[in-house]
Amino acid sequence: MLFRGSHILSTDQFTLGDLQRLFAVAQGMEPYAARRRTTRVLEGAILGNLFFEPSTRSRISFGAAFNRLGGSVRDTTGFQFSSMAKGESLYDTSRVVSGYVDIIVMRHPTIGSVREFAAATHIPVISGGDGAGEHPTQALLDLYTIRKELKRDLTELRGMRIALVGDLKFGRTVHSLIKLLSLLEHVHFTLVAPRELQLPDDLAEEAKRRGHSLRATPNLYEGISNVDVIYTTRLQQERFTSEAEAERFRGSYSITNAVYTRYCGPGTVLMHPLPRDSRAGAMELHDDLNANPQLAIFRQADNGIPVRMALFALVLGVEDKVEASARNVNWYVPARIDVE
Repeated sequence: MLFRGSHILSTDQFTLGDLQRLFAVAQGMEPYAARRRTTRVLEGAILGNLFFEPSTRSRISFGAAFNRLGGSVRDTTGFQFSSMAKGESLYDTSRVVSGYVDIIVMRHPTIGSVREFAAATHIPVISGGDGAGEHPTQALLDLYTIRKELKRDLTELRGMRIALVGDLKFGRTVHSLIKLLSLLEHVHFTLVAPRELQLPDDLAEEAKRRGHSLRATPNLYEGISNVDVIYTTRLQQERFTSEAEAERFRGSYSITNAVYTRYCGPGTVLMHPLPRDSRAGAMELHDDLNANPQLAIFRQADNGIPVRMALFALVLGVEDKVEASARNVNWYVPARIDVE
């Protein structure tokens, strides 16, 4: 894939070689993401961060990644604060904003909307998620996390065993991740979900066609046993037609520390794209797991910065210029962010 000047709209765009290149650049970004080094390679460049659907992590992560490269960010959040509330089309919004910024990140609640938006401009557009469709950069940071947590290169992940747990029907992070994992060799997928929330047939069939094994089960304890990684998702309540319909499934697949200890191997990695639903009876990964060293969800979120920095650098063609304006930071940075 030619990264420079490209839209990033789907995980379908990537080959295994693309991932290896991206992750090599991301690894080089880690000192900047960890606030040990700073660079001004994108000084003067402006990111348009357009989020028409609620977001905390993705929106701030994209903005922070661009700022870490020395660029500036202009945000808009929600329809009520945009001209779309006045009836402006995606085409007009795209064309107008493209005159103001150098690159755009967009999230929208409707499948296909980011692609429609990108079709109206030559400015690079990166998808921040479109409805129940895809979330390509989340999948990139998820795979980067799996690689780091298991301490294996992509080519060494052959035969990896992963349990995907929860809302697999509407969970766009799962949809994108399974596409990326399908680029590897012979991954064993266990799909843990009620029948109504199982993975869409087209995604399952494509993974099988690529030579991977898939096993579906509604049984949580059976599904999370004997795997390398457990990837849980929250119930995508906003995709259901009613709250009552979503409530039928809430809390069905909650993993506590006791469940982990009884059913999982000691090295099983726990992942979640966040946010966790922290309401009583709904928590997918219980907060009594917070001290468990195999809980990777915060390291996973942190990995969004170097991965998105790498993507910005490659798309804007500055990946080999980062060091030219680099220096050590001159402000206080704690040795650790977490509490342990």
